[in-house]
Amino acid sequence: MLKKTYLSSGIGYIILGVWVLFTFALIGWVFFASLSSSGEIFSDHMFEFRSGFHFENYVKAWKAQRVSVFFMNSLLYTLVSCTAIILIAAPAAYTFSRFRFPGSNLLQNMFAAALGIPVIMIIMPLFGLVSTVRLTNNRWMLMFLYTAMNVPFGIFYLLAFFRNLSFTYEEAAAIDGCSPVKTFWLIMFPLVQPGIITVSIFNFITIWNEYFMSLIFANRTAVRPVAVGLYNMIQSMRYTGDWGGMFASVVIVFLPTFVLYVLLSEKIIAGVTAGAIKG
Repeated sequence: MLKKTYLSSGIGYIILGVWVLFTFALIGWVFFASLSSSGEIFSDHMFEFRSGFHFENYVKAWKAQRVSVFFMNSLLYTLVSCTAIILIAAPAAYTFSRFRFPGSNLLQNMFAAALGIPVIMIIMPLFGLVSTVRLTNNRWMLMFLYTAMNVPFGIFYLLAFFRNLSFTYEEAAAIDGCSPVKTFWLIMFPLVQPGIITVSIFNFITIWNEYFMSLIFANRTAVRPVAVGLYNMIQSMRYTGDWGGMFASVVIVFLPTFVLYVLLSEKIIAGVTAGAIKG
């Protein structure tokens, strides 16, 4: 029995190790390609850097390829949407976990149903509605859509955290004269910090990498996020041939989510596990 356990664990570690090596090899190749010239990328000596490191690829990508515009657009969309999601989902999850009122179960079921609706099924009715009010290529409309699409996930993720908190916190706060609203923001909200961080990270990655909705609602260059902007850059490579600049753009777009996950990976794990622990 012990041998089988070690054997299964060994096979699992081998598969995981191969997957990690493959992933790092791909990321490393893209990074080295971003520091090479277009000619070296298609040669057999790309990793030799005979012509030196081409850091100008990043400068060209940031300025000439307008990656700076796409980057700042995505940063705006992501930060505003993630903040709005938490400000809506956290009070809603707390209310569902602590109070019973007419229609509360119906509302929870509606949010649960919203989680199962693919975006592609509602994108055309949404586009027709937004076009009618002439709000396409509008930054605020895009942020509103990002927020609305991700609120159901935020509510149900945080619901488990609030349900695991003891009622003694509210009872002690009530004895001290705290109102329910003040109790939520000053006591209950900080207690679910691992869940807040985890939801924010998941939403950040989702919104930063979102492509389909932004392709439909933000087809003007000035309002494009990084996913759509990067796709258009790849399409233009057939005419410009600036492959070094393209891979530099990929690194710039990929870097925020990579750094965020590396720095906050422990917070993500803590948030995932904390929601399943009874308080």
